[in-house]
Amino acid sequence: MYTQKPLSELAHNVHTVSSDKKRVQFRAPDRLIDRTDVLAEVLGEDRTDILVTALREYLQEATHDDALTQEIAAAYYDDVITYEQLKSLIGAEEAANLRALKEQLDEDYVEDVADL
Repeated sequence: MYTQKPLSELAHNVHTVSSDKKRVQFRAPDRLIDRTDVLAEVLGEDRTDILVTALREYLQEATHDDALTQEIAAAYYDDVITYEQLKSLIGAEEAANLRALKEQLDEDYVEDVADL
């Protein structure tokens, strides 16, 4: 869920966009886009900057949710996502911890199978 922040903080975050960009297109409710346009006008920014900031903040908050982090970890353990994708979602430190755990689990599995 997107949380409201002071406009000055939001305006600061708008300017931290990477130079690597990918064009995306999606449909959104008129009311949501209208609100985005008003905020963009107040901040002197464009709609894209506001949407990118909102998306970045949502992803940052979502990946601090324990249940979602467990789902992300499970996807990594099941080889649904790569280590680089894992790292981009949850950060380098936590990703490194999950990679070490995955390697340990894989080693334990091999040992268990060898003992049969």
